[in-house]
Order: sequence, then structure tokens, then C-alpha cells
Amino acid sequence: MKKSNSKVNKPVIKSSRKPSTKNNKVKDLKADEANKSSSQDSDLNINWYPGHMKKTKEQILENIKLVDVVLEIVDARAPYSTSNPDIDDMVKNLPKVVVLNKEDLADPNKTQQWIEYYKTKGHESAMINSLTGKGLNELLASLNNKSKDLYKKLESKGRRKRALRVMVVGIPNVGKSSIINRIVGKKSAQTGDRPGVTKGKQWVKLKGDLELLDTPGVLWPKIEDQSVAMKLAFLGSIKDQVMEIEEIAMELIKYLKEIKPQIFTERFDLDKDISDMEAIEIADFIAFKRGYILPGNQVDYFRLSSSLLMEFRAGKLGTITLETPKSI
Repeated sequence: MKKSNSKVNKPVIKSSRKPSTKNNKVKDLKADEANKSSSQDSDLNINWYPGHMKKTKEQILENIKLVDVVLEIVDARAPYSTSNPDIDDMVKNLPKVVVLNKEDLADPNKTQQWIEYYKTKGHESAMINSLTGKGLNELLASLNNKSKDLYKKLESKGRRKRALRVMVVGIPNVGKSSIINRIVGKKSAQTGDRPGVTKGKQWVKLKGDLELLDTPGVLWPKIEDQSVAMKLAFLGSIKDQVMEIEEIAMELIKYLKEIKPQIFTERFDLDKDISDMEAIEIADFIAFKRGYILPGNQVDYFRLSSSLLMEFRAGKLGTITLETPKSI
């Protein structure tokens, strides 16, 4: 990453490094390396697969024989990157419904492309806004149909009718517990805005014909695709503490410049042509527009980066989808 050529007196940051110009890749981390390393070392080896995630995977495998349907929650802004590739192997041939949560933060046209994509893969899908409940009725209708299928199957075997058992899975920070709370209609699972808040499996029994098994968010043991890793960092599914937040923000600026450059005019009031500008230059202009300046006319990159990521994750930059079926 090149340094800025804008008229800034060699901006630096306080209490953290200026975004690196050498290597901003997320290093691969195998599970055995995670057990040996701290949260982050000088080579950016990331401990994003701690012991509780390994335990969660074991719990899923242990309980899969008890369930009838798997509900996989993904972030509508990056459905591919927020889908754990190990899930299909773990659930085997069980029916799966893909829930695209936070649909209000994603580009609606691109979300529809994902709905069509899942149809071609033989999966049902639903668009949900867990904060408002939008799309919940459609999801419940889908589960109700699966309940009817279960009743027919049990009846054909001469067995008693029972509730449909649904396992809810997903990576950290996609909103699993919030969706369950919406379905139940009252607070039933601990929720929060940090990845990994739901600590253990729990069955949520509803009146009628539905039982939900909530599981903690679980990533997979090795993320080899650098693009996927960075999108997970953008969305907060990998904790900010294990990566340099300034590096994440610089990469996000690059993505936004490519997929929705008008944001820099609409949201940040930049009156310059950014087509030939480096991410660090754009960051400098945003910092000066926002007043993120330290004594000595120096840019506070930590404050800038924190603000940018917070606004993106909260949807304040508008509806943005980071990937489409054609781009994966």
C-alpha cells in the first residue's frame, strides 16, 4: 500500500501503527497453530479458531441425528463468505434452509440473485431482518411445510406425531439468537453485538410443532481464501482484536471504491475524483473532513478506522453487498 500523496504532513497514528504498505494479507491459520499462538503475533497469525469453536463443531456432529431440518443463518451482504463450508459435510443429507439475515443492509437486487442461486442448489432460502421481523412469516411458512412432511413420514411408519426439530447454525455475528428471539416472541437466548456471544447449545421449545436448537457461532479451521477472510473482518465475524483495525479499514475502502464509489461523495462529502487515488489517500481526506486529527496535523487512523467499520456494519453507508453468485 502506497503512502498518501495528498497534502498531509506525513500523517501518523496514535497508539497504533499507520496502515502497513508491505503486507495486509490475513495469514492462513491451522487449528493446531491456533492452540499454540496468542491472539495475534507480528506475522498476523490469527487465533480465530479457539477451543470453544472446536467443541461447538463436536456438539453439532453429536446432535445432528436428533434434528429434522438445519437452518443456516448467513449475512445477506456476503452470503458465500459467511457460510461455513463445513456445514454441508456435517448435516449430510438433511434438508437445509438458508436464511439471509440483515437483508435491509444488502442491495435488494443482489439479494434476489442469491435467492435464485440457492434454488439452483436445491436449497430453500428466506430474506430476514431480525431487528424488525420482516420476512419472518415466510420463514415460518417454510418450516410449517417441513412439519407437514415430517408428520406424513412419521404416520407412514406408524409413529406418533412430534415437533419438528430444527438446528440453527451459522458463523459468529450473523444474528442467530436474534432470529430465534423473533420466532419465539420473547428473549430466549443471550444476544450481543460481538461475535461469539452465545456460549453453549440450548433447545428452545415452542408451543405447537417446533423445537429449535441454538448453537454458538463456529468458523472453520482454516480460511485459505484471503478475500473471504477480509469480508469476515469487514462484517465483524472475526474479532477486531485479532487483526489490525487500520488494515481492515484500508481494505474496506478499496472494496467500496470498486463496488460503490459514490459512497465517498454521498457519505463523506469528498469533492475529488477518487478513481486514481490510493486507499490511504482517501482515508486522509475522510479524516480531515471528519476532524480525526491529532496534534501536529496528524491523522488519527485508529479513530478513522473504528468509525468507518462501525458505520459500514450498522448500514449507515447504504445498502451494500460485497459479493454476488457470479463473483464467487
